[in-house]
Amino acid sequence: MHEIAADDRRRFAAWFAPERPGGAMCAAHVARTGIGSFYADRLDEPRAVLAQAPGNAALRGDPGAVRPEALDVLEGFVDAPPEWLPVLRQADPGVTPWDRVMFELPAEVEVPERIAGIDARLLGPADTAAIETFDADGAWIHKTWGGAAGMAGSGTARGVFVEDRLVSIAVAFFLGEVYEELGVVTDSAHRGRGYSRAASAALCADIRARGHVPAWTTSPDNAASVAVAERLGFRRVGTGLLYAVRVPIPPTE
Repeated sequence: MHEIAADDRRRFAAWFAPERPGGAMCAAHVARTGIGSFYADRLDEPRAVLAQAPGNAALRGDPGAVRPEALDVLEGFVDAPPEWLPVLRQADPGVTPWDRVMFELPAEVEVPERIAGIDARLLGPADTAAIETFDADGAWIHKTWGGAAGMAGSGTARGVFVEDRLVSIAVAFFLGEVYEELGVVTDSAHRGRGYSRAASAALCADIRARGHVPAWTTSPDNAASVAVAERLGFRRVGTGLLYAVRVPIPPTE
């Protein structure tokens, strides 16, 4: 696979249109933020395209144009049509499908910026150390921003602090042209107190202020995540599938 030049990324992002909630949003995220890469089987008249952000990827086009060894770069959760499964399985015999359910927040749903008196403030570069020392199980939250510093400087994350300790984060995990998909995580010792919902509500207001639509994707068996989305007023808009390549499927919280 040939890496696409940075100034040509938006053209290759068109392979993943129209933009919808779900794993294929990683293409829009790479094109918009520059974090990650696009690859094609050939630079002239490509037949297959790969978009890859840290820990996430999406494939489109003709799987017959790609040799399994060309997918050695994959490690994470891959959005791809079903016809890609045979070549993914050749690249990684342990590839595992992961069911997903997608939500978006309708324009008519009002979401309070502050819930139950919980302050979820905008995170900035000064919060990098707090993000780096956040619950280790939640380190995935800043992957698509290239790490804690990238997320802190993105202007797209809200955090809840308890006694000066960061305990909950909501971030635009994928930043697209139409949608922003929320990623949310709360320290395991502080769950069940409304922090995820408060951070998410504040972030939804930010997303709408940027002229985008808040989106939410989770696994259908993640009852806690589904409950937060539904309490905020998100509506289910579809189901999908990711392929876990060279990584385990995370346990349901």
